[in-house]
Amino acid sequence: MHKRVVLCGASCYDRKYYFNRDFSKLPESVQNEIHIICVLFTEDAGGIFRMEFNEEGELELVTEAEEDDILYDEISAGLLVRELQSRRRELFEELTCFYRVFILGEPLL
Repeated sequence: MHKRVVLCGASCYDRKYYFNRDFSKLPESVQNEIHIICVLFTEDAGGIFRMEFNEEGELELVTEAEEDDILYDEISAGLLVRELQSRRRELFEELTCFYRVFILGEPLL
């Protein structure tokens, strides 16, 4: 089994964006697209948003908030995650394939 690996993330608290340089071989257009997704998510929902790969190599969209953040709405954030999963399904499938082949070294099926 593999550990969880963060692809990218953003925080509305310190207005910062993080991109894991292990994924620097992704096309610049894809890097820009996921940057925009992360930042817009935190602007809409607040809190912290991450794209990370779980132990099975699947991409997960994770959102959370600081304990004292009374403006964060967990239900709205969950709805935004589901909307993103639906609208960006193809992108997320491609990111999963990239991770499995180029990071984990699995054969391309």
